[in-house]
Amino acid sequence: MALPGEDVRPAESGGTVRRQRRISPLTRKILAVNLLAPVLLVVGALYLDTYEQGLLRSELESLRDQGEMISAAIAESAVSGDPGTRGVPGSNMTAVIEGGHGYRLLPEQARHMVRRLSSHVGRRVRLFDTRGDLLADSRYLFVSGGAVEVADLPPIRLYPAADLLLRKFNDAVIRLLGRVTNNDGMAPYEESPVDVFAAYDELETALRFGQPAEAVRRSDHGKVLGVAVPVQYYKQVVGAVLVNDATDSVDANVFQVRKAILRLFLSTLGVTILLSWYQAGTIVHPVRRLARAAAKVQDGRGGRHAIPNLSRRNDEIGDLSVALGQMTESLWSRIEATERFAADVAHEIKNPLTSMRSAVETVSRIDDADARRRLLSIIAEDVQRIDRLISDVADMSRVDAELMKAQVVPLNLAAMLSAMIEVESLSGEPDAVRFRLDLHGDDGLWVMGSEGRLVQVFRNLIRNAVTFSPPGGEIVLRGYPDVSPQGPVAVVEVDDDGPGIPEGKEEAIFDRFYTERPAGEKFGTHSGLGLAISKQIVQGLGGWIGVVNRADIEGDGVPGARFILRFPRVLPPYPYPY
Repeated sequence: MALPGEDVRPAESGGTVRRQRRISPLTRKILAVNLLAPVLLVVGALYLDTYEQGLLRSELESLRDQGEMISAAIAESAVSGDPGTRGVPGSNMTAVIEGGHGYRLLPEQARHMVRRLSSHVGRRVRLFDTRGDLLADSRYLFVSGGAVEVADLPPIRLYPAADLLLRKFNDAVIRLLGRVTNNDGMAPYEESPVDVFAAYDELETALRFGQPAEAVRRSDHGKVLGVAVPVQYYKQVVGAVLVNDATDSVDANVFQVRKAILRLFLSTLGVTILLSWYQAGTIVHPVRRLARAAAKVQDGRGGRHAIPNLSRRNDEIGDLSVALGQMTESLWSRIEATERFAADVAHEIKNPLTSMRSAVETVSRIDDADARRRLLSIIAEDVQRIDRLISDVADMSRVDAELMKAQVVPLNLAAMLSAMIEVESLSGEPDAVRFRLDLHGDDGLWVMGSEGRLVQVFRNLIRNAVTFSPPGGEIVLRGYPDVSPQGPVAVVEVDDDGPGIPEGKEEAIFDRFYTERPAGEKFGTHSGLGLAISKQIVQGLGGWIGVVNRADIEGDGVPGARFILRFPRVLPPYPYPY
């Protein structure tokens, strides 16, 4: 029998060798169930999609404000034009527009404005004309002969080891969630000086429709925000400002929130593991104790083993220990009863066998015909005695099994006793005993039982009463409803006019093979199992049986014994089966 949390392997001697696991399967299940909720909670919290979207929206609005400020400054300081002409978007030509003006950007002034203003906003600023050609870029310093890229180095950040681990964990979770959800929908960020309209659709919207536009793109290092704002002079679009910025501040804010959540999660995780371990210990340890004790009981070596009593826990495991203890005690009681029964049967069978052997040995050595007939008669009686003993023993061994399998139904004891008295009264012998039936409350004598076995009980009691009653005596069967501390019961009493029960033998007469027979009765007529079988049947049906002397109840000088039976009473069914 494998114990919980143990590994069972065959041993060379034919037994089993048990190796205890470090962590039992039950402990692992408890940990998994208790950790599932906080893990799912922290994974969902780490995603922080709504919070991150809010921060991105704030950053985009800030970029738009800065782009509109830069656009207004360029429109005021870096735009010129000729009256009566108007720039045609997407062309290097100007056309005369009636009632209008033609305006264009001044590259040198525009570059100067972009470089000065971008240093204040701290973002990358680019200026494009109406054709999409780049006029100014805050990342590049235009000088004679070319352009020099100018970029601020990122600040040196020294992160603690714990933050580095949290960042790696955070990035892994985000990548995993990105693969699982696959719902970012962001285009990759690319530097495309050739076809800017294809690379930056927000720029095309600003130049062709004169409306600010924004976009969020994905890069190798995170996200890039972009806002395109048209440069307008008297409602004529002369160019567009594209402001870009990485989401470092957004990522930093989100990471700070995630770090706080992770710290709280790790603290909660530690407490959850400790509590789960404690909970598992309060379950697994006593279950293992019970399993080991049950294995010892099954093994059967070293005598009688008791199940640990854990009833003080006041929980299901305590109830289990009590139930296992009761089951074990019942099992040991049955084993001991079986051993005693086998010894009693062997002893009872040995007596007639010894008598038969002596008679057989003697009959072969004598020649007297009368003596031989007497010996053969003794042998025949011993054979009958053994046959009767074996039949009663077999019947007694079947009682428990049959009561467990038998279908119990509502039975009317009043009708059953009436039918049995009617049958017993048909003997018609002049010196036969008389029978009297005294019933009270017929409707209150309904019990749950097996009809065949109850008939066997009452027949045994009636025959026992007939055996001990003198010729012409009276046997009274009395039935009435009553109430006991356990509930309503149906009571049946069997009175006889015999000598009564010897003092102190009221319990012993129900023992197996107990014989206290009337004077003059032939030895070996009864096996001594009738009352034992009756008690076994009554107890198997949830009842009780006992005996008292009538003189102790009705007064001095009243002969006879009174057998009393009590069965749990039930309501009569409808319609009555009798």
